[in-house]
Amino acid sequence: MRNQAIIAVGLLLVSCGSGKRSEGSPTTDAAATPAAALAARLDSVARSGHFYFGHHDDTAYGVEWKYEDVRSDVRDVTGEYPGLMNWDLGLIELDSARNLDKVPFSFIAGEIRKQDARGGVNAISWHPRNVMTGGDSWDTTGSPLHELAGNREMADSLDAWITRAARFIGDLRNEEGERIPVVFRPWHENNGTWFWWGSANATPEEYIDLWKRTRSIFDREGIDNVVWAYSPDRVDSKEKFLLTYPGDDYVDLIGSDIYHFNGEEGREEFEKQVRSQLSVVEAEAKERGKLMAFTESGLEGVTIPDWYTNVLLPAVSEFPVAYVCVWRNANKEEKAGHYYVPYKGHPAEEDFKAFHANGKAIFVK
Repeated sequence: MRNQAIIAVGLLLVSCGSGKRSEGSPTTDAAATPAAALAARLDSVARSGHFYFGHHDDTAYGVEWKYEDVRSDVRDVTGEYPGLMNWDLGLIELDSARNLDKVPFSFIAGEIRKQDARGGVNAISWHPRNVMTGGDSWDTTGSPLHELAGNREMADSLDAWITRAARFIGDLRNEEGERIPVVFRPWHENNGTWFWWGSANATPEEYIDLWKRTRSIFDREGIDNVVWAYSPDRVDSKEKFLLTYPGDDYVDLIGSDIYHFNGEEGREEFEKQVRSQLSVVEAEAKERGKLMAFTESGLEGVTIPDWYTNVLLPAVSEFPVAYVCVWRNANKEEKAGHYYVPYKGHPAEEDFKAFHANGKAIFVK
């Protein structure tokens, strides 16, 4: 199961963005859009008891290298690429040539094509600037969503930003000119307080309106290659989950972001959070006929040598997740110690090899 180039599309028909999955025999309708084909593929993987292993910015840079052809810290250790690669659109809203981590958007588009061609999956997150102040995503001053309805200029700017994101995704095409499907995860961790669209800066109604606004613009642009992922940070109860849930017609995949902090001392708390949060995600996904995923995770510096086999793997194995994605391996010259996958020579290298060899996580050649 580890080296899947193409996971069979269609144990179920998945209707992206239009309600619940319908049980039944495989049908050609499952591949009616690129998004539907990807959703069916993710569903098939989750039902098989496997999951795609994901890594952010995997082929852009690593702890000791930048922009080397076919290079990847994951590949250096395991011989294969992660089954899923995540990329970020931060600064696309300003029509920048590079994103917030200085990765060229042309490079991102090229790597998405390569990952798709090798049978892997691509996911996209977005850390846009504060539409009121011009600060980054973590600039929570101004609470722009409080003012959006009455500020036409700001609303027009936001619409233009969303349109740029939509067009970038719509322009992702393979060698045959067909659109490449992606998981798109906008406005994530919204129940935290650290982003300008977060709970301290927007009412639940304002957040839901933002999500629907985004979806409306993507639909207007004819974007049919997006699996829409809703991924709050802390969802340990149904009530918290439903508070800002955009609605079944607007979401295809439900996830949660859960990081492991404080090394060995934080191990029990992390395991408890995973169990608590993903239990809610699983229940809601089943009730609503949605996919589920562990959308962001990791232990910075991988300071527990057996973290992958004895912390992450047992935690996620309890749940039918389509993928698990850990964050990036920042280059040591730019942000030393900020990495989430062991690189060659790291104390956790052998454990990561064992995680890869276990076969539950899907990597690609």
